Formats: sequence, structure tokens, C-alpha cells
Amino acid sequence: MENVTSKGAKHQAFIAQAEEALKANKATMDKTFRLHYHMMPPAGWMNDPNGLIHWQGDYHLFYQHDPFQAKQGPMHWGHARSRDLVHWDHLPVALAPSEDYDKGGNGGQGCWSGSAVDHNGQLTLIYTGHVDGKNPEEVQCLATSADGVTFEKHAANPVIGGSPDEERFGFRDPKVWRHEDLWYMVVGYGKDGLGKGIIYTSSDLMNWEYRGAAVESDGTMGDMWECPDLFPLGEGGQHALLISPMNIAPIKNLYLSGTFDYESCRFEKQQMGQIDYGFDFYAPQTLLDDQGRRIMIAWMNIWGAVMPEQAHGWLGAMMLPRELTLAADGTVRSNPVPELATLRGAHVSASGITLVDGEPTAIDNVQGDSLELAIVFDLSQSDASELGLRIRCSEDGSSYTEIRYAIAGQKLYMDRNLGGAGDGGVSEASLAPSEDGRLQLRLFIDRSSVELFAGEGLVAITNRLYPDPANVGISFFARQGTAVIESLDAWELKPIW
Repeated sequence: MENVTSKGAKHQAFIAQAEEALKANKATMDKTFRLHYHMMPPAGWMNDPNGLIHWQGDYHLFYQHDPFQAKQGPMHWGHARSRDLVHWDHLPVALAPSEDYDKGGNGGQGCWSGSAVDHNGQLTLIYTGHVDGKNPEEVQCLATSADGVTFEKHAANPVIGGSPDEERFGFRDPKVWRHEDLWYMVVGYGKDGLGKGIIYTSSDLMNWEYRGAAVESDGTMGDMWECPDLFPLGEGGQHALLISPMNIAPIKNLYLSGTFDYESCRFEKQQMGQIDYGFDFYAPQTLLDDQGRRIMIAWMNIWGAVMPEQAHGWLGAMMLPRELTLAADGTVRSNPVPELATLRGAHVSASGITLVDGEPTAIDNVQGDSLELAIVFDLSQSDASELGLRIRCSEDGSSYTEIRYAIAGQKLYMDRNLGGAGDGGVSEASLAPSEDGRLQLRLFIDRSSVELFAGEGLVAITNRLYPDPANVGISFFARQGTAVIESLDAWELKPIW
């Protein structure tokens, strides 16, 4: 039997191999669609964010990672660190599949998704060990670090050696947090066609007691809930649960808001909605920082999509960090963190622009592939049926992504059917204008992505776009009438790499 020292040496040897592969793959990578100010892997594959935590003055972001290839294979944990949620430094791979509980099998294997906590000063990772065909297939494991860089898997792994039921669909993605004198873990689960968030409790992170399902699908919310995250939000004991439900396309994310009883470990749902209405948003996870903010990051891709960067030697990115808040009506709002303003460079502003039906309007010096736009439309002065803008436009007008608002129907759309390589499709969300008759849009455009915010964070739409790099035009429009842009601010955004 291997001792702890030899197991640790083996794990570090696997990590060294991963680092060598990353170095080689980075040297040959095509950078055509590389993003300017979004977190992405140095090379290879990236999916779910893992282990989000603010620890000893730094933000840590781990993520599902295959350093050897730009497709999902044996899952490692990539690792990045930031002081400001904007600029990220890549650190060595944190976890590699090296043990019988996370390595082997003919298909999926590895250190699957999980979370991070500070336990007695040690940065502690809690993750799912997954091996296709093994019985049990999924178990929950620990790894610890004193310096936040080098991690050792615990000798007692797995700390949860199997699921509560033999017949189930998934038992993975533990999110752990502390309340008073106990650790709580919510795990993604599915049984009898119903997605569930099941709860365990522990006093020491080692010995866990199963407490049942906090909440489950009502039959319309998917048959397995991946990457659950349950946390306090707002006042009066309110909580929110983020889930990534499987098999309810096209919906890929949901939030539930309500109350969580720490004695019974039951969640009472009061409100439900989508946290993002785009195609490329999955597996959100949150952290609580030293300012008391609940910060969310998600994978800015989606399973099954055409991903053009995959042929370039890399895959995946994270959306911009967003702060979550709970509105009085129980809806969860998300807005980009204010630290992103540090990226602003050259600024253009304009006001009082009238848009005429059939006449696309460009504004001097408002163009580019790395921009922030803040736009206010005055609907009280507009009689058009639709208004909006096109971004990443080609010179001949044949390629673009369109953001439009239907005034009568009160719906916001993002149409990327002519956006370039990759998938098309139209994202949509219901959105009423503000009480003063204004529509405020905020966009973050990067080289192969766009994130749109509206309604004071009620609506977010996140999509990957793959236009020709030369397509940097922006134009505004109105249809079947006129519309008024009350104000426009545009900033060039500086790269973080």
C-alpha cells in the first residue's frame, strides 16, 4: 500500500506532466479568438469554475481543465489568482487525476467540480472523484494546501464514499460552506427523473451525515441538478440556490430564492428565474468576499455548441465577475463588479441622437472588438416598433450580431444568426422599461464574446461570437418609426494579459 508521501509525490508528478503539456501547447496555439479581458486557460480545455474563494487577500478561481488537449478529457483543476477580480495570474495546476477514486475507466474520469473553504488556515478543496464504470462512480474528496498553490489529496479520501441511493443520475459538484459550528454541503443529484440538491453536514469536513434533499424539481426543472450553490442573500435569512439543470433545453441555468432552515436542512422556494438568458452560460458558482459581496462567475460556453477556438488549441472562458443582490420582489439581480472600470481607456460620449426608420446610424469613433457601451434609449420620445444596435459589423453589412428591443412586446433579443463562425440562434428575455420610460443597456464586447445587462441586473444575456476579426463596426437603428438615444458612453477596454 502506498504511503502518504509516495501518494503526494505521484500526484505532483502528474501535475508536472500537465505543466509541461501546457507549456508546449501554449507555444503552438492560434490566438485569433483569444479574449482581451476575460479569464481563459493558458491552453487546452476549460469548463466549470471550481473552488471560488477569497482567501488571504486574494481571489482564487479554479476550473475544470484538460491541459493536454482542447477537449474534455481527464479532468484536472486549473488555477488562477487575482487581487481585483479583473487581472488574473495563472498558477500551477492544482489537482490532477492520480488515484483510483479519480483516475481510470474508459470514458469520463478525473477531479470533477467542487468548491473551496478555509479550514483552520488551510485552503481546502472539496471535489468529486469520477471514474466511468467504477462502482461507485462518483465520490467526494478533499485536498489541502498551506500556501494556496500546492495541494495534497487527503489520505482518508474519499470522505463520502457513495451516493445515498444506488439508483440515481449523478452525485457530484459539492458546494461547501460554514454556518455557526457546522459545515454544510449541497451536492447535485438526480433520481426518478427529478433533479435535487441534497445536503450533508459535518463538524470536521471528514465525517459527513446525509440530511436528505433540501429541494427538488417539480417535474419541470430537469432530471439532474449540476453545480448547485446554496448561499445567504439579502436580509432576514433569505437564501438563493443556483443550479444548472440537465435535459430541459433550452434553459441551462436557474435560480431559486427563498429560505433555508439550518435545522431541518430544507429550502422553501419563493421565487424562480433564469440568472442569464444567453446560450453560453453554465455552472455558475459564487464566493463571499471581504466586502460582504456575493460574487458569481460562470463558464462562458455551453455543452454541445460549436466552439471554433477548439481547433486553435484552446477552449473556454469565464464570464465577467458579477455581484448578486436580492430585490424586494425576490428576484436575483446580477451586475458586473465595479472594479471592471479600471479597464476603461479612450472614451466617446454622445447624446440626443434621433434614429430614423431604415437608416442605420454610426457614431464617430464608436467601434471595436474590446468595448464597454452604456446606452439609454428614451422610449417616451420613440414611436418605433423596435430599436437597437448591431455590433461586430462587417463593412458590407452582411455579418453582425443584433441587439434589439420590441417596445410593444417588451422583449429584449440578441440575434447572432449572422454573427460569424460558430452557432447562431436568438436569445430573448422579457423586460419592461423603467418607470420613467427609459431603456438602459450595458454591453461588454470582447474579441469572441458579448455580455448584455439590462433592467438593473434583472436581465443578463451572455453569448460567444466568432466574427471575422476585421468586423468591428457598430450601428444603431429604429424600425417602423423613430427612436431617441438619450445618451451613449463607449469606452475602449484594455487587455488584462
